[in-house]
Amino acid sequence: MKKSDNMQKRACGVLLPVFSLPSEYGIGAFSKEAYSFVDFLKKAGQKYWQILPLGPTGYGDSPYQSFSTFAGNPYLIDPEYFVEKGLLTRDDLEVLKSDAPSDKVDYKTVEAHKYELIRKAFGNVEKACGTRGNAVNIGKMTDSYDLKADFEKFKKNNGKKWLFDYALFMALKDMYGGRSWNTWDEDIRLRKKGAMEKYREKLAEEIDFYCFVQFVFYVQWNALKKYANDSGIEIIGDIPIYVAFDSSDTWANPELFLLDKDNVPIEVAGCPPDAFSKTGQLWGNPLYKWDYHKQTGYKWWLERIGHCYKLYDVLRIDHFRGFDEYYAIPYGNPTAEIGKWRKGPGYDLFDAIKKEFGDVKVIAEDLGFLTPSVIKLVKKTGYPGMKVLHFAFGADDDSEYLPHYYSSNCVVYTGTHDNDTTKGWYKSLNRNDKKFVRDYLGISSGSKVVGALIRAAFSSVAYTAIIPMQDYLELDESARINIPSTLGGNWKWKMEGGELTDELCERMYEYARVYGRLTAEN
Repeated sequence: MKKSDNMQKRACGVLLPVFSLPSEYGIGAFSKEAYSFVDFLKKAGQKYWQILPLGPTGYGDSPYQSFSTFAGNPYLIDPEYFVEKGLLTRDDLEVLKSDAPSDKVDYKTVEAHKYELIRKAFGNVEKACGTRGNAVNIGKMTDSYDLKADFEKFKKNNGKKWLFDYALFMALKDMYGGRSWNTWDEDIRLRKKGAMEKYREKLAEEIDFYCFVQFVFYVQWNALKKYANDSGIEIIGDIPIYVAFDSSDTWANPELFLLDKDNVPIEVAGCPPDAFSKTGQLWGNPLYKWDYHKQTGYKWWLERIGHCYKLYDVLRIDHFRGFDEYYAIPYGNPTAEIGKWRKGPGYDLFDAIKKEFGDVKVIAEDLGFLTPSVIKLVKKTGYPGMKVLHFAFGADDDSEYLPHYYSSNCVVYTGTHDNDTTKGWYKSLNRNDKKFVRDYLGISSGSKVVGALIRAAFSSVAYTAIIPMQDYLELDESARINIPSTLGGNWKWKMEGGELTDELCERMYEYARVYGRLTAEN
């Protein structure tokens, strides 16, 4: 397969989750700070802004365990929007301000009050539209239009595809006190016709509310993405290979997954034991019924991918190995120690994607132990894989992640959202590994390691270099985003504001200029 030529120019970008943007309202959002960050990226000579999945999160706050693969996270909605549109007052927003540390997402306050505020705004739509002639401005877009009419259009365009199922799912979760759908009454758990009709009528107002939440999310995100694209910045999004069991996707489409007649999983996803985990990783996601997907021409997957390309410009596909072979753990097992490797769809799925969408931009997350068949699959797709510099320095000094082994068709990172910051990573290394890092980078002191590792990424032959924002800020382990296989304390790091200085902007621009990563937009 010919390499995709749509990422075959030297460029660079920054990895920063939306929730990590500065905000006085507890969590980063599609706010003025997001637009300022786009301006900063442009001025700093960057081409890409890589984010994490945008789906609504549940227990544990992980963007990789979402209530829907199509819906957006309400916590990322900018509350100022409702003030601008006359749906809330500025005093209403005070409940979102707290005494929580400014460098951490305050999920407690956000969870307690954000839905409450959106619900109040939803209740004021009729009044606001009536008194303002239905003319409502959205984000930084200057066009005025009928909010109610556009809301109805949004429902018409998305309702049957995913929106109505998601909205009913969330309304039912509220009715059942947040419980997982597999604990609901049998009639609605199995989506029997009479129950579906009953609850659609009973919960009609709640369903409309959850549709409104998604409408506002997409209005705000589309405006921000347009602003970024108009500024020459492309968005790299992230699609988890699996969906959560407790999601509208699984509840509404049980035929897509390996479930029994009662919609209980037969086997679930995870990773076997390795050097990092003696009992493996038990993710618990339902596995796909790949034979069924093949019979349908991968219809659901094509809808999912198509939806993603409305959200993002480049798509990072997580756990790419799982499309070649996936690890299946019997449902109910307490650990991932007992499981079997099974064949995935292989190139057949990506062939269908290429035929449907053409030469779209994809990054294959091909990290970890790779079998020859996985390597062959990545090569056949032509998609660039990932190289993480933190993985280059370890037990042996001949890692494939060392820059002198790269081919140009890859994306290099110092670390990802699952890694420690570079400062924290270096601090945790043993004496011998630290020495090899310094020797390889040509530095005499560990105090210079962050800048030297960034230069190693930029100077490599990899067409694309992506650096986490924490590394540009030279932050320690307290700024880490996620520790895999742990629950609690993750997904919380947030910029405080004021960090995007002119000096940092100039330094980032110089990295891009010196190592040939400026693009035409710069």
